[in-house]
Amino acid sequence: MSQQRSGGEPGLSSRNGAGPDFPDLPDATVARLPEYLRSLHQLLDAGHDTVSSEGLAAAVGVNSAKLRKDLSHLGSCGTRGVGYDIARLIEQIEQVLGLKMCRSVALVGLGNLGHALAGYAGFASRGFQIAALFDADPARIGEKISGLAVRHIDELADTVLQERISIGVIATPAKAAQSVADQLVAAGVTSILNFAPCVLAVPEGVDVRKVDLAIELQILSFHEHRKSSRELTGTAPARPTDPATDRRAADAPLRGRRGAGSREVNA
Repeated sequence: MSQQRSGGEPGLSSRNGAGPDFPDLPDATVARLPEYLRSLHQLLDAGHDTVSSEGLAAAVGVNSAKLRKDLSHLGSCGTRGVGYDIARLIEQIEQVLGLKMCRSVALVGLGNLGHALAGYAGFASRGFQIAALFDADPARIGEKISGLAVRHIDELADTVLQERISIGVIATPAKAAQSVADQLVAAGVTSILNFAPCVLAVPEGVDVRKVDLAIELQILSFHEHRKSSRELTGTAPARPTDPATDRRAADAPLRGRRGAGSREVNA
């Protein structure tokens, strides 16, 4: 059973003080919103104030009709002949994604990948704070990474409560990932980003997203193999399709053993 934590949503500290806003969005739209947000920030940094649906769609790699439909869920329709106000659209998307608050994250597993994740500065600029680092290797305990001392995994439950952590990142070997997930859930963590090459079993109410770099390389290998085969046989290449559609097809949710109501999808 998860620990009960009072005082508002766990793992949050106010950035702009805005209240929550949760429109009923399709999962596919939710998956595209961070891509829109990244491109919007790039456009704003480049000095742009507005962007057309065609321009933003091209920057993200989706068709403009799909983009307009996604943004209409947010109540953002743009202005004919002008496009979207970039700053306002950024604010709307950040509000829906819950990025008006800074979310505390626990990272478990400080091998090569975990070490790199711990040192990545891009999390803070997008509303996420790596609040605690954990490992089971006694040789790593106490090691300082980006100003944080690595703690033993046995301290996880107390630290999650103290730091109000709601998101856990697993960067351990596959054989340790399920045990770590169990400990995170028992401590009250309700969202997990899993870099271990395995499917996690989690109870209802816990969301898991899976990132498997080897699978992504294998998918690219398939495309390379197909191109080579066409060159050998002289077969004409297939008509180009929407690259974003191809990517999402490759990233379709993987179904594994997990509790009803929980979700595990590939990132």
